[in-house]
Amino acid sequence: MAGDASTLPSPATGRWPLSAWRARARSISSGSALPAAGQAGGELAAADSGVRAGACALGTIVTLSLLVVLVAANRPSVLTPTTHTGYFPRWMAGPLGGLLQGFTNDDNTLKWLFTGAVVLMYCAYLLAVKHAGRLPVRWVLAAILAVHVVFLLSPPLALTDLFNYVNYGRMEVVHGLNPYTTIPVLEPHNDPSYVLSNWHELLSPYGPLFTLVTFAVVPLGVAGSFWAIKGILMLTSLAIVFLVWKCAQLLGRDPRTAVAFAGLNPIVLLWGLGGDHNDFLMMLFIMLGLYLLLCAQRREADQRAVAGSGAGAGSGAVAGSGAVAGSGAVAGSGAGAGSGAGGVRGWLLPLSGLDMGTGAAFVIATAMKASAAVLIPVLLASLLHAPRRLVQALLGIVLAGALAAAASLVAFGLHIPDLSTQGSLVTGESIPNLIGLALGLGGESNGLRDVMDLVLALAVLGCCWLAWHRRGAGVRGRADAGGRDAAGARATVERLRGDGGGGGERAITASGWASVALLATLGWVLPWYVLWALPLAALSSSRRLRTVTLVFGVYLIVVWMPVSGSLWDVLHFYPARTPLGRLHQRYVKELLN
Repeated sequence: MAGDASTLPSPATGRWPLSAWRARARSISSGSALPAAGQAGGELAAADSGVRAGACALGTIVTLSLLVVLVAANRPSVLTPTTHTGYFPRWMAGPLGGLLQGFTNDDNTLKWLFTGAVVLMYCAYLLAVKHAGRLPVRWVLAAILAVHVVFLLSPPLALTDLFNYVNYGRMEVVHGLNPYTTIPVLEPHNDPSYVLSNWHELLSPYGPLFTLVTFAVVPLGVAGSFWAIKGILMLTSLAIVFLVWKCAQLLGRDPRTAVAFAGLNPIVLLWGLGGDHNDFLMMLFIMLGLYLLLCAQRREADQRAVAGSGAGAGSGAVAGSGAVAGSGAVAGSGAGAGSGAGGVRGWLLPLSGLDMGTGAAFVIATAMKASAAVLIPVLLASLLHAPRRLVQALLGIVLAGALAAAASLVAFGLHIPDLSTQGSLVTGESIPNLIGLALGLGGESNGLRDVMDLVLALAVLGCCWLAWHRRGAGVRGRADAGGRDAAGARATVERLRGDGGGGGERAITASGWASVALLATLGWVLPWYVLWALPLAALSSSRRLRTVTLVFGVYLIVVWMPVSGSLWDVLHFYPARTPLGRLHQRYVKELLN
């Protein structure tokens, strides 16, 4: 990934301005920023080749996205499982419906078309990420915007849950049935959303705040709710890309590569945006929390820069800067607050909107989808070196948790999402099930599920240590650590920006690994779940994390591509044919009813 610097831009500039990136992109595309021909003609040719390859990759992703959507919108097919012969209403097909009238409707051909498209798109995605740093900013952003618009106009693609969202919302608003206590099969079957949904024997597993979002769109009707949720998810995805861009700037990295990594992944596009899943809302608040964390870290570093400059000038304190003479504590930074004036009171007041917002954002993410909960201890561990900021984040967690709990209590009473039932579901090719097959258990047994839960808990603890641990001498919030001269103060600030007091970079990397651990230990893993790790890996300085995320994407494509059944036939691999595998399949069918 381009720009793996461990420090932020210098305090003089504060952040890399967008105009600077645009100027850099123009100079690269024109060749003016490249070495002279006599000095490095080969590098010039390689750079030109990289620009062409990157541009071709972007075009491939956009073109194949449009092709898949056009084919899916053409007529009922295996690509749009909510449709069937004689049922494909115009409101569902969208404005692109029927534009390829002469195209094949053979299911086998369509499966190979989708598989070929996703494989080619993933190869193009890898190429686009590799060369994104050489491309003009407008090319990368235009490609991201184009594919988002394409999938906004798409009918519901495979593995969609959108109509389950709509149905659970209508259960309470229209029929007065609590989706956390009443299974959909007990609602009136003549509701237009019932026949389009599929988890009829499953209590709602969705977070209370997300369910309240579905309540808000019920007055629009089924068709209106469908397009409203699609629009919300598209805007949410673009907001995630925007936050990745802003975080990359705060980390002093080229945001083009980061947003390409996070915003052009074909797995997320085809199965996530195409299938219209609520994971985007969860990730939006996770990324918002990390952005606020980085902003607070920047504020702290800037305050220390002022304090360090004052120390270099021989002053014991800087008036109005919040520096406390001799202790190295900076009001609002959290470092050394316990030893400074005010004690515990100094940790509580004045309130820090950035740190409280960080904690609140992670709680809201959890109230959207419970998977985000594994990242909260990682966030808190990253702030252990900054007691005041830790306390402020905890205040945000408590306040947001109280508000979310109150909203849930009013809407649903003392009932919570049905996570236990969903947690017992198993996909045949999930990593725990494959481990169970390798061990001769026939798949993921209850005992193996308990072991995987323990593995996840240990992995999260390890990620907490990674978020807390600092390499080298370790700056523990002492503004005088680099000496009393200005040069020492600047060195301290650079260490703070990179790996000290605030832990933004460490929190991102550790959260990415925690998300990967969650994916690897889930028995019920679906392709768009890679979104949980994608933006985090895009911003992390860890090449291993990015590599593991990309490899996990390959695994998901192999497992979920429409022709994977043919591949299992060739390999004589039938995970559902063991006694335990048949039990897993029967349980899923019972819930689908």
